[in-house]
Amino acid sequence: MSFASSISKSGMFKLAMFKFAMSKFSVSALFCCVAALLSGCASSASPNAPPYHPISNAVSAPLDVFLVRHAEKITGTADPALTAAGQARAQRLASMLKDAGIAHIHSSDYKRTRDTAAPLAKMLGLEVRIYDARQLTEFAARLQEQGGRHLVVGHSNTTPQLTELLGGDGGTPIAEATEYDRLYVVTRGTDGRAATLLLRFGEGGI
Repeated sequence: MSFASSISKSGMFKLAMFKFAMSKFSVSALFCCVAALLSGCASSASPNAPPYHPISNAVSAPLDVFLVRHAEKITGTADPALTAAGQARAQRLASMLKDAGIAHIHSSDYKRTRDTAAPLAKMLGLEVRIYDARQLTEFAARLQEQGGRHLVVGHSNTTPQLTELLGGDGGTPIAEATEYDRLYVVTRGTDGRAATLLLRFGEGGI
């Protein structure tokens, strides 16, 4: 269920909650907003919303997943590093999520994704766990089985796909050349109901 489809169903109260969470990036306010979406409109998604893609009807424990594409990369190499702008964006991501209660950080095995995950991992003292971006269905199933709160760093083509595999709304395709600022938040309860928030972070975003 997308945030856009939810807001038409749930009224101005939840919109105000969302704006507060975005203006302060208060983690508690953010998840209060997600909880409100789940409780108020998970059963009434828009008929135009993308199809729901759960791996199972329920999860063993509540699951919260933050999903981002890697930050800006240099060009001209097979396994590019981040540009200066990309390094700054990765630091911004770490500053935003340092108090979000993230217990697990995952990255595909490329320098640009590992380097995007690294600042938060260092800040929290966590290991960056490598996943295979070619096996997203299996990875999504593992996340749902484990539960907990995760950051997943991926790519322009894998991040929306994984969002949908977790039951969320991947939205429109990410613009490969220019779009590095999407931050998806997918929350699933133990009953399998999911809500998605799509935020923008970095320059011009939160």
